[in-house]
Amino acid sequence: MSPEELLNLGFAKELVVLVTSALPILELRGGIPVAIGLFDFPWYYALLLAVIGNLLPIPFILLFLNSATRYLSRVPFFDRILTWLFERTRRRGRIIEKYKRIGLVLFVAIPLPVTGAWTGSLAAVLFGLRFRHAMLSIFIGVLIAGAIVTCLSLSGLTLYGMWQG
Repeated sequence: MSPEELLNLGFAKELVVLVTSALPILELRGGIPVAIGLFDFPWYYALLLAVIGNLLPIPFILLFLNSATRYLSRVPFFDRILTWLFERTRRRGRIIEKYKRIGLVLFVAIPLPVTGAWTGSLAAVLFGLRFRHAMLSIFIGVLIAGAIVTCLSLSGLTLYGMWQG
């Protein structure tokens, strides 16, 4: 569903940015360009909303992923998906495995597909990082990624601009 469709359903612009930024894959890489390019929010407001939205699901992933995985892996369909996801995250998360907290910051800070806060949270759980260390590292990484995406958005190089063709 596009940001315009959410607006047509009556969602506030701020809520659209928060929801877009909270979604896996898009995260703040999608939220900031929408806020700046579509809604014409000032960069600092766009960054604030996107960081908040991006961080909203992270504590839940860090705290409940192990329990949810144990429950869902009992169903063969979910077990296959989870196995694929964990193997992929382990391969991409070598920097986290090697450098722990600093590696997690760098992994989350690089604003590329499959390197954001969602995957960083998954990797933090897989590699056994403590909640508070993982949360702080992800927060710092999200701030760095947010700064990069904000600069790109202000210069006109945005994911949202690519959607518009």
